[in-house]
Amino acid sequence: MRILGQSTTIATLTALFTVLGVQFAVAESVLEKVQRTGTLTAGTSQEAQPFAFADDQGQLQGYSIDMLKLIQTQLAKELGREVQLQLMPINPEDRIPKLVQGEVDIVCDASSYTWERDKQIDFSVSYSLTGTRLLVKQQNAAWETADLANKKIAALAATTNETAIRRAQPQAQVVIVKTHAAGYKALQQGQVDAFAADGILLDAWLQTAKDPNKFDVIGYFSKEGIACMVPENNSQFADQVNYSLVRFMQGYLQGKEPYVSIFDRWFGDQAKAPLTQDLRDLVLEAMQLVVDFKEEIPESDL
Repeated sequence: MRILGQSTTIATLTALFTVLGVQFAVAESVLEKVQRTGTLTAGTSQEAQPFAFADDQGQLQGYSIDMLKLIQTQLAKELGREVQLQLMPINPEDRIPKLVQGEVDIVCDASSYTWERDKQIDFSVSYSLTGTRLLVKQQNAAWETADLANKKIAALAATTNETAIRRAQPQAQVVIVKTHAAGYKALQQGQVDAFAADGILLDAWLQTAKDPNKFDVIGYFSKEGIACMVPENNSQFADQVNYSLVRFMQGYLQGKEPYVSIFDRWFGDQAKAPLTQDLRDLVLEAMQLVVDFKEEIPESDL
């Protein structure tokens, strides 16, 4: 009986420590996790050029990757320790589940705000703008919203692009594709009539396409702010993310380096996907609004 009692006690204690361990893990904030491990795990895209994409060597880079590097630097300064940035390529439909499950600490790619997403995760301030547009073959470049009825429109699942097309024309036949590459291929092969995606991404694809004159980017079916996504109830971490992004925007608007070089690398006149003057003006106006609604960052910290 004594041996049985000891075994029962050990089993009970083991179960208790297991439960407590799970509770402690759940209770750990992102900032505490980064402090403990020295690693910021970030989810991003491999094909959302120029925001986040894999180059010819398979290295992830882009405008949003540069934002992550600024966040990495700010966290290292705030925590007083070296912080490594670990990038994890993920598909659009996996972004929120991986955030909720704690597999990534932050997602920065070409994500935009929706009320439905905000029920599960939180957003940073917006650091760019985009909108849903259609990539079509040249002969279809004059399409209007009414013309989309019964047309096959490719879109990635769980994206605002899919939502925007369904909302704009409920009679359109939305064809779900896994990747941007699959969407481009479906259009090229005539399997769909158009591919709905962020306009900046479509423009970037046209710059590298073998036959860009055969295609056109048309319409505006939504206008959206690009932001990072972070887990719910992590305000201290979100503060550091927002501080990094606002500092970047304030520095860029004041013409300071390295912020000007970062922006121009992806959207300047010599970039693969330079912004049109109208969109550039809109992006700068949005940046100014974000900066104006925050306390000015000291000159010494820019």
